[in-house]
Order: sequence, then C-alpha cells, then structure tokens
Amino acid sequence: MALFLGSYANKVDRKGRVSVPAPFRAALAGQAVHGIVAFRSFKEPAIEAFSLEDMAQMAANLDDFDQFSEERDDLATIFADSLQLAIDGEGRIMLPQNLAAHAGIGETALFVSAVNHFQIWEPETYAKKSGSSRERLLARGATVKVRPQVTQPGGGPGSEGSR
Repeated sequence: MALFLGSYANKVDRKGRVSVPAPFRAALAGQAVHGIVAFRSFKEPAIEAFSLEDMAQMAANLDDFDQFSEERDDLATIFADSLQLAIDGEGRIMLPQNLAAHAGIGETALFVSAVNHFQIWEPETYAKKSGSSRERLLARGATVKVRPQVTQPGGGPGSEGSR
C-alpha cells in the first residue's frame, strides 16, 4: 500500500497538465503501472486518486457484497467513472476536464494526502473543508489510537525482543 503525506499546490498549464508532487510519485514507485486511477469523489468536490493496485483491491472488496445487490451496484459506479491517468516523463498527468470541473479546479490544483490515496482539490475549497474538519475534531476531542509495534524473535521491527 502506498502512503501519501502532505499537501502540495501545483499550477495547471493551458493544456490541462499538472505535476504530481514528487513525494506522491515516490510513493507510487514500484507500481506495475506508472500512473494513477482518478474519479470524481462522491462525497466531496474533489478528485480521488489511487494506485492501480489499490483500485484492484477495492474491486476485490466488492466481492463481499451480493453480486446484484443495490449497494454493490452503487459502489461499482466508482469504477465506471474512473480514468487511468499516465504520469509522463516530467511527472505530469493530464487532468481531464470533467474531473477538473467536478472539483472546480482552474489554474491551481491542490494535492492532499488521504493516507492510502490522495485527493486533488481547488485550494480555497479545501481550505474551507479542512478548517471545518479541524473544528469538528477539536469539538469531539478526537484522537488516533497508536498501536504498539509488535516485535519478532531476533530483536528487529516485528520481533518480540532480544535477550
């Protein structure tokens, strides 16, 4: 699983090309396909972007639903809306007009970590969303549980310790 960290604003050129941030490209390194899969978020005015391998895993997870159930069919629309976007030799993707329009992206695209994938936002829209998310977290006193690292015999990470 790729791990994405941080937020990066990049200019969109006149042809609709935008550079994928170098740390995000590094997180995608080693993938079988040099690119991403992108689709319109069904929750936010943003673009969701995953590695092809993570999209394949998401597709496999649809097997948890009955083949012709309404929930499975609804979730499968994500795949009908998805586009595979190649990353060119200069680290750019071509941002399709329908995706850019959904997110309201004009001259600048904001790449934002969503941990195992990333989102692409119009910067001001994300600033408002981020502010309200932080307010909700503060009001709830939210925390993230940190799991202790399990160690394996031999003393290294994943070991039970050494004597």
